Amino acid sequence: MPATVRVSTAAAVAVATTFAGASSLHAGSDQPQPGRPAVNGAAAMPHATPPLSAELTAYLDAREGEFDQITEARKAELAQLGAHIAEALAADGSAKLTFICTHNSRRSHMSQLWAAAAATRAGLAGVETFSGGTEETAFNPRAVAALSRAGFDIRADDGATANPQYRVHMLAVGQAETPMTCFSKIYDKAANPTEDFGAVMVCDSANEACPIVYGADFRLPITSVAPKAHDGTTKEAWAYDDRCAQLARELLYAMRLAATPTTTAGVEAE
Repeated sequence: MPATVRVSTAAAVAVATTFAGASSLHAGSDQPQPGRPAVNGAAAMPHATPPLSAELTAYLDAREGEFDQITEARKAELAQLGAHIAEALAADGSAKLTFICTHNSRRSHMSQLWAAAAATRAGLAGVETFSGGTEETAFNPRAVAALSRAGFDIRADDGATANPQYRVHMLAVGQAETPMTCFSKIYDKAANPTEDFGAVMVCDSANEACPIVYGADFRLPITSVAPKAHDGTTKEAWAYDDRCAQLARELLYAMRLAATPTTTAGVEAE
């Protein structure tokens, strides 16, 4: 069974307390900071990362001011993710994350893109993000619209197809960038890593359907409510914007934890 890192609620609160008080985490500071959790005798260091677009920077500034909206139970889950990212980066400079839901249509894509933006924001070079499903459908246009409203530059390469590919840009104007390619796929297809990656289960049905994700060295459920319940209603845009903000807030919190000098006390691998 894939390795799991467990962090007690008490340990997560301790990490979060250190994190919240660190002067390096001011919303306006994206410079690399000295120190990272020591893992396996090595200390990983944040690196300079290119600036995000002005729109994404402003959006994440707002989310960074909302960390008090994250429950302690959720912070414990996010601390596990942060610990895994720190360990992977300290080990070999790379942390691959695949966000998995049933249809690879909404929350998994949102999580993939916000994890990438949050890692850049936190100065974590070496974080690579992916998404997949237990079924293949399409990147839902409502999710695309919500992410676009938040500041991502998303363009469909072949919008006339049933499962179009989207090119996603997130860096500031003038920055050299290879856009991320997003489309619906089974989580173990060739576009995604098949070994040495962390599997983050973002919906309950996928979490139940995949108790083991083969090739993953880490598996963690961090599920959220599907916005599709409001499709076709007057609350549709609100539901997608709300889920977009939640995932941005939480993944930024996890990336900040991964980049914050802390002790690994209370964290144990199984």
